[in-house]
Amino acid sequence: MVRLDRKDYSRTLQHTVSQLASAGSQDQEEARDTVQTDKEVQIADNLLEQKFEATAPGQIWVSDITYIPTDEGWLYCAAHKDLFNEEIVGYALGPRITKDLVIRPLLMAVKRKQPERGIINHLDRGRQYCSHTYNKLLVCFNMNASMSGKGNCYDNAPMESFWGTLKNELIYHQHYATRERAIREMTEYIEVFYNREWRQKRLGYRSPVAHEKKFYAERACRMKCVRVHG
Repeated sequence: MVRLDRKDYSRTLQHTVSQLASAGSQDQEEARDTVQTDKEVQIADNLLEQKFEATAPGQIWVSDITYIPTDEGWLYCAAHKDLFNEEIVGYALGPRITKDLVIRPLLMAVKRKQPERGIINHLDRGRQYCSHTYNKLLVCFNMNASMSGKGNCYDNAPMESFWGTLKNELIYHQHYATRERAIREMTEYIEVFYNREWRQKRLGYRSPVAHEKKFYAERACRMKCVRVHG
């Protein structure tokens, strides 16, 4: 796979952010019901078929939306998780489920990781993920869309696993009077504890960030050896 040029990412991101800003006033709340029939939606094949394996960072991102109760109403969280090291590479929180809610995590993930061409983005069939706008972004970033079967949560088990971890370790132990407090605590949980501190057995008891660093350090060492002995 070939990595996009940094300038290509910058141009695409700037253009997308500009378009979103101009269309922001027209963004309306949308239901997250599983898509049945809609001429504007785009349903992709299931490329993973429950084979949740990646041999390097930036090969497969799984994505989904969950909800958190607060006294002010529901708070929704959309996120992307890298299957290789379990890292949450992009996320967004908001009071409504809109196209913007699923687009912002994608832009965050692309800006942070700048993945290679051909990465798989596995999604459920939520209307926002099936939208023309979201799929156009995947094309712009040279990503391949993959979607779970209708109503099959097992097709996106790694993301469901993260939601379970988040809720069991944080959400179920808290009472949020405001969305602002929930956003603050969830952001800290993802950025500080989960990505950087939580050591996972599957990762050799390393955190997601540490596991990624180990991968690139070992790859750099192999490449150096090839240059020296080649």
